[in-house]
Amino acid sequence: MEKPRVYACIDMKSFFASVECAERGLNPMEAQLIVADESRGEGTICLAVSPKLKQLGVRNRCRMFEVPKNLKYVVAKPRMQKYIDYAADIYGIYLDYMHKSDIYVYSIDESFLDITDYLSIYKKTPKEFVRFLIEEIARRTHIPATAGIGTNLYLAKIALDITAKKSPDRIGYLDEALFQKTLWDHTPLTDFWGIAKGIAARLDRKGVYTMRGIASLPEEMLYKEFGVNAELLIDHAWGREPCTMEDIKNYKAKSHSVSHSQVLFSDYSYEKAKLVFEEMARTGCLELMRRKVISGRISLFVGYSKDAHAPTGGSRKLPFSSNLPKKLVPALMALFEETTLKNAPIRRLGVGFELLSDESCEGYDLFTNWEEVEKEKRVNRAALEIQKKFGKNALVTAADLQEGATLLERNKLIGGHNADG
Repeated sequence: MEKPRVYACIDMKSFFASVECAERGLNPMEAQLIVADESRGEGTICLAVSPKLKQLGVRNRCRMFEVPKNLKYVVAKPRMQKYIDYAADIYGIYLDYMHKSDIYVYSIDESFLDITDYLSIYKKTPKEFVRFLIEEIARRTHIPATAGIGTNLYLAKIALDITAKKSPDRIGYLDEALFQKTLWDHTPLTDFWGIAKGIAARLDRKGVYTMRGIASLPEEMLYKEFGVNAELLIDHAWGREPCTMEDIKNYKAKSHSVSHSQVLFSDYSYEKAKLVFEEMARTGCLELMRRKVISGRISLFVGYSKDAHAPTGGSRKLPFSSNLPKKLVPALMALFEETTLKNAPIRRLGVGFELLSDESCEGYDLFTNWEEVEKEKRVNRAALEIQKKFGKNALVTAADLQEGATLLERNKLIGGHNADG
């Protein structure tokens, strides 16, 4: 019989804000600090708010103008590379005591750990081992953390999200029996991982507001309403989760794609947005080449300012598979011209490359000039090498210097935010 598993889910409290506090020698739990780029105006989103400000009523992910004027606080400009470096250091701490196969990084500030086999090695209870890891993180990085422990991955996550908040040591624990005893009547349902507002609203229409209510509904009714997703709802309502760390590590996606999008700095005209979209198309081709894959389908998305118009876009299967800009960019620009409104202000753009395969499967038609193909490959691979060695802005095209172009600025960002402050 397989040994019962024990999982932990560890989350860094207000991670970006805590990093900025640590860099300034401030106590992350007591300092009043907000991470936001003030240069973007009062409407900019606060990426993180320190725990102390949350206690004073400042909502996480609020806008700058929503922060009460009577509060005194420090504003730190986002430094995404700094946060990535701290996250890597924290992962390194886990590796000091565990094997990488038992660690799954869920997000930049949250990780799942299978701690089952380490309890006997370190002669600690689950809570003692998790507390030890949290104290090590605090000692080495000065970043506070909270954690959930559970007998499956789902319960570890729920113990973190709900139970830990009520625990003096910020560590929660749940097994199936305790879950049913303490959280079956917990509200709102959206506090539970996997239940978004839309699902909660559909359950609400059936008079169901709690996990006990879901567990009490006939399964046929849930499958009729939610389809295959009902299986997940039913399992979670009882505190069950069949997925293991091994399952996560072994998972292989059935389909692959490369995509990226951006929100423009202001409303763009059709012509200016077209210029930016061409930049994105070329950047996407270089990313395909970097990954050594080719694409057989392209797609795009265009979002308009406020309520100007519903989003437009579409996809198209190509008669070839390639990663060459000379092949893919014209096809994307043609699709852009066909589907995009010319008289509506544009605010969001997205481009996608689908039906990916290894570049060894590259194929065109009988009239293809393979010498030209190989020449373009050499040019683009040289560009990738230069950018890798000297930075993304070391080599750009003349089009990237035109008014309204965004590539030079975006290359300085990580995840849409300032990289280095």
